Amino acid sequence: MAYIPPHKRHFEDGKRPVPAPSSLLPRFARNLNLGSTSNSTRRKDQHASQGGKIVYAKNSISRWWAVGLTDDGHFPTSVRLEPISCEPFERRRGEKPLTLVHERPSGETSEVTDSSSDRPWLSIPEKIRLDFETSFQSVMNVMESQESEQVKPCFVARFGKLFFHGDSFTSLDEILKTSADDITPRNQVTKSFYTNVSDAYMDAIRDVVVLKIGFDFESQKEHYHVKVYDIYRPDVTISCKCIVLKDGAGLELQKVELNQVRHLVADISCLDKDLDLRVMLTTKRILMALTDEEEHGIRKLLKHAVLDPHVKGGLRWPLGKETFGDRFSVVGVWHTKFKSFRGHMMRLKLRDADRHDFRTSTGEVAREVTLKMVGISKLAMDGMAETSIVKKMLQDNLKLIWDHFLSCKCSFS
Repeated sequence: MAYIPPHKRHFEDGKRPVPAPSSLLPRFARNLNLGSTSNSTRRKDQHASQGGKIVYAKNSISRWWAVGLTDDGHFPTSVRLEPISCEPFERRRGEKPLTLVHERPSGETSEVTDSSSDRPWLSIPEKIRLDFETSFQSVMNVMESQESEQVKPCFVARFGKLFFHGDSFTSLDEILKTSADDITPRNQVTKSFYTNVSDAYMDAIRDVVVLKIGFDFESQKEHYHVKVYDIYRPDVTISCKCIVLKDGAGLELQKVELNQVRHLVADISCLDKDLDLRVMLTTKRILMALTDEEEHGIRKLLKHAVLDPHVKGGLRWPLGKETFGDRFSVVGVWHTKFKSFRGHMMRLKLRDADRHDFRTSTGEVAREVTLKMVGISKLAMDGMAETSIVKKMLQDNLKLIWDHFLSCKCSFS
């Protein structure tokens, strides 16, 4: 008999257990870990069970470094490694994460300026230039070899806080050692990038920054992403992107995707800013043609989905209807609402996400900000990844990011 998550079990009156906190009403203001860990067994187990497995390309590149080190490459004496309260992280790992804390003396300003010897918007492109060219060539090779999938590259910047896992680090020197040579996803084993931002930060970006940088409102959308496990595809999670039917009675399937694949991940600890930066090259994989069995099974699962604002993820299934045959089963739901804004060669997405894992009956919600550098992706697609045009565009994008997207006091509890 298929496993029945607690929030979907039927009980006789008077025998229903007290609901766990994760089964209560969704609240689009709590925290979510979107961390990037490693391709180790532990990370694989965690993300596979969440219906949101993180997949790295075979030759993916992953880097970390800090901006704001001393001239000899050490952390300033004003920087410390301290534990920070983050309830979702603590619940999952049983410990507080560690983060870099920069306490500046009163009245001291450490903002990087155009006259500084180290201008991050110039140094970061230099550090990742060869990695970007190599990774994008790998993306092009994948695109040329795929027939059943539509592969779309995406070059993005994300904003949050880099967490170091306490069981792996005890000192600043140990952190610096891990960044010296390792450029494979293994160096993500002991770090997580936490992308849930505060309400104040989200409001500031929407109400102030968007106007200041000259972006225009583009669209506002709401989607349900039903995560499906297929025993014939054990290494991937099928994601069914849906909208609500006009009569509100069910879901309409828009597209079927597989796990996003990461080709390049560059995490930058910004010591002089409130938030850290992740620059990432990924590919989306859209299934172009389903077999009759796949289409029938997926549509049957979606047909039985019940819209319910009182459960995590906003969807539930009647008893026994969360599986179809012996092949397909629902393993998670994401309910997302987002607003997008378009600028010159860039697109800004502000997203509220409510995610629920059916296998563990746990779920959290988050507010996330993503800047898509569509101009760079397009130039690279046109064979210009190695040109000075791409380098200059990345410098301009990072200057905008440094000036407007990394300053905000955020709470991670």
